[in-house]
Amino acid sequence: MTMTLRNDRLELRPYVPEDENGFVTLLSDPDVTRWMGMPPGDVADVFRRAFLAEHRPTWDIWAIWEDGAYIGHAELKPSPHPLVDGHELVYALTPSVWGRGLGTAVTELITAHGLGDGCLTAVHATVAPENAASLKLLRRLGYVDRGEIVDPEDGEVSLLLTRKRG
Repeated sequence: MTMTLRNDRLELRPYVPEDENGFVTLLSDPDVTRWMGMPPGDVADVFRRAFLAEHRPTWDIWAIWEDGAYIGHAELKPSPHPLVDGHELVYALTPSVWGRGLGTAVTELITAHGLGDGCLTAVHATVAPENAASLKLLRRLGYVDRGEIVDPEDGEVSLLLTRKRG
């Protein structure tokens, strides 16, 4: 079961039905999803099937809140990439909060959870080579470049970064 994570700036908590509008708005924004590899489709349907159905994913998925406002989405999930063995950090923030250090706050919370409470030995991130802001953030937080990975289905190239326990 996904636990709530908090720091002095944010609260990451499991999704509830009332979060649907925030999720749909966030993931309908092409500026948000351009780095996520989101398949086209009905975002509201994705929300209902993935987060509210009785067959919820078995990994951690959070709604990100700041001062009572929904501002983003985060996951710590088994990597879908066949070349990555382990769990991957994913997050998306609404553009109105970009540039305020909240990506750092989210990454710190999830990394600490994964390497501590989550009992993982490493947390991975796969990032588009053009996503300079995320690459800079991850490297600053101790994630180490491990090279390029190529998706066998679509040929998309991502950079793999990893932070290990200890």
